[in-house]
Amino acid sequence: MGKDALVQQLVGSYDNWPASRENASEKPGLCGSSARMTQELYPYDRLFSPIKINKLTIKNRIVMAPMGNIDMCEETGRPNDMMLQYFFARAKGGCGLLTTGLVPVSHGIDSTVTELDGLTYFPRIDRSRTVMPGWRDLAQGVHAHGSRIFVQLTAGLGRVGNPQCLLTQKKLPVSASFLPNYYIPAIPCMRLSDRKLRRIVTNIGQAAADAHAMGIDGVYLHGHEGYLIEQLSNPAFNHRKLGRYADWRRFGLDMVAEIRRRVGPDYPIMYRIDLSLALEETYDEETLGSTYLGRMRGGRTVEQTLSYMEELVAAGVDVFDVDLGCYDNWWMPHPPASMPAGCFVPVARAVRERFAADGVRSNAGLPVPVVAVGKLGYPDAAERALREGSCDMVMLGRPLLADPEWPNKAFAGRVADIRPCIGCQEGCLNEFVEGGHPQCAVNPRCSFEHLMPESPAPAKRPKRVAVVGAGPAGMVCALAASRRGHAVTLIDASDKLGGKLVAAGAARIKFDVENYRVYLERQVRKQADEGNLTLKLGHAATKDALAAARYDAIVCAAGAQEATPPIPGLSELVDAGLAVPATRLLREPELLGQARSVTVIGGGAVGCEVAQWLAVERNVSEVSVVEMLPHMMQGACTANRGHLLHALAGHGVRLLNMTRVERAEQTLGGTLLHVSRNRHKNVPDPYVSWTPILPENVVNPLAPKVGDDWHEEVIASDLVVIACGGQADDSLFYELQQTHAAPELRNIGDGFAPGRVLEAVRAAYRLGTTI
Repeated sequence: MGKDALVQQLVGSYDNWPASRENASEKPGLCGSSARMTQELYPYDRLFSPIKINKLTIKNRIVMAPMGNIDMCEETGRPNDMMLQYFFARAKGGCGLLTTGLVPVSHGIDSTVTELDGLTYFPRIDRSRTVMPGWRDLAQGVHAHGSRIFVQLTAGLGRVGNPQCLLTQKKLPVSASFLPNYYIPAIPCMRLSDRKLRRIVTNIGQAAADAHAMGIDGVYLHGHEGYLIEQLSNPAFNHRKLGRYADWRRFGLDMVAEIRRRVGPDYPIMYRIDLSLALEETYDEETLGSTYLGRMRGGRTVEQTLSYMEELVAAGVDVFDVDLGCYDNWWMPHPPASMPAGCFVPVARAVRERFAADGVRSNAGLPVPVVAVGKLGYPDAAERALREGSCDMVMLGRPLLADPEWPNKAFAGRVADIRPCIGCQEGCLNEFVEGGHPQCAVNPRCSFEHLMPESPAPAKRPKRVAVVGAGPAGMVCALAASRRGHAVTLIDASDKLGGKLVAAGAARIKFDVENYRVYLERQVRKQADEGNLTLKLGHAATKDALAAARYDAIVCAAGAQEATPPIPGLSELVDAGLAVPATRLLREPELLGQARSVTVIGGGAVGCEVAQWLAVERNVSEVSVVEMLPHMMQGACTANRGHLLHALAGHGVRLLNMTRVERAEQTLGGTLLHVSRNRHKNVPDPYVSWTPILPENVVNPLAPKVGDDWHEEVIASDLVVIACGGQADDSLFYELQQTHAAPELRNIGDGFAPGRVLEAVRAAYRLGTTI
């Protein structure tokens, strides 16, 4: 098939936007660029206007996205108090329409959605009457705050389901056709029979009837991202030649018809769809021709999708949200930090314009609302999309996890108080991939609303507390403790608040992190002006000074020191200014000088982000990244990792995995790194962005063994950047502990164990609310 011009333009822009010099501050809410938490378009009259979906009136234009409620239920699938309080917090926060995460109706058919003994980590609405009270309680609690809620139903996971069912249940995954599993492509997915598919259609009608009876306000079909509904509804996956469902439109239309048969004409039906899988626009011909991706050519064209959407409306769909992509380019349906703000607004506009041109009306005789998705958690950006007619509603997922009060604060003109999402996806997505449940890196109460009160109890005995280190851990802890009534002194050797966030937010693709740093700084300075928080910046804390001040409690949040690996000759390069730590270079880009070639030692998230910054924003012509491990960014969220790898490949960055730096030396022209590189045929391709790295506790029995085939190479460059992580800066804590400097001593953040914002903030808040 030919590549679609709009899709190709958008896909290309997602990798290249950081090179643009367009100033978003001159155009409030500009999409396709970085965005700030401004309120230049306030009051948000379009955002806070009602809208009708079928016979249901929604109080505003804000929709909570379906963030998967994995492990937020009893093992039988009944929604538990964690899930209920999580949604109640977002309803109380002012969101007009909430949607649940996906709820499968294919237990017993799709083995990837059911665990041993019939248990599940998904909420269920199809098991028995034992699950019904959870849904009834959910609906009533949401309605108490004037919000509405739809349940998202899915036919199953199919080829994007966990293939562990092969080991635990001795059953293969399933799909529309004989296709490779996403997680382990060597495992095949078996073709579902028409009979089993008709059972799923019946099940989805029953689930809709149950939802209606339980007081849920509507149903929402999960028809995008390459899940089972899309596998039946897209010729990229549906290769069937015979039977009813050889027609790729038929399955979706049958589901909608069955729902209408069971619930009548007035019950809202929402449908989530991608305008295009964008696979052929994402990957070049060589990649498509040499990988399993080539078997998924010929996906729905934009025109076919638009026509199909009109057929779905005729069948009974009332509202759509629309995006791009699937699991095999996972960063699109899950846009990470490196994607621009409002990335899918043009997609929503294309659908809305088509519906207007064709006079599309729902069965209720209303225009069909189109919901825009994709990094719209900036009030000006959301309002601008609505004012310009690009969409009828805006969908926020991660922003509402980061701050459930986002709608209330935007309505009141308190945008500066909105806690921004940082786009890391470590809590909301990667956490449950690794075996947990959804959380949020910047909101420690997310999914713990049932355990942590919105307003922590005031301190029974106010104390004098010193917090050493003004990074995210130190600031969050100081804020939590001072708001409870403790007299807190926040101390940092730097004269700028933020710690590692200063460097972490320097690149344009990390604008969300900079937004978060600015938010924390505002909160800290506001608390210092109004409350019992004292700032001592530009002041290096010592054990003697802290002990002399006789604090009741001292919290060390000193962060981590840059790690310089013990590579012969590397220290000499640092002394000569020919090697520099990554975080220092981000803070002081003038250290780059006139370097036209740079080698980054360390292929973790920081090393790869620095490589992207060098190649795209600083126009360094030759960038190489050297990593000892088999994979770049091992352990990072698949969506974030995939997009960065794809962008690095597109900008010609050289990635060398399973490569050890043996020694470094200075030359007249710059530097030389002498490395050992494993060239064995089974060394993973470092540029692969279409399949994930499995969690460390999951063994791939089909993985080829990597042998030893080491060769020496020399890499010449003008500058070496060191991105090898950090070492906990815990010396002060142990000095204070040895001298009994205060009755209570605590060590948190990177000073305890170098990690992510998620761990730092979670520990800091819990300590600040209990000290």
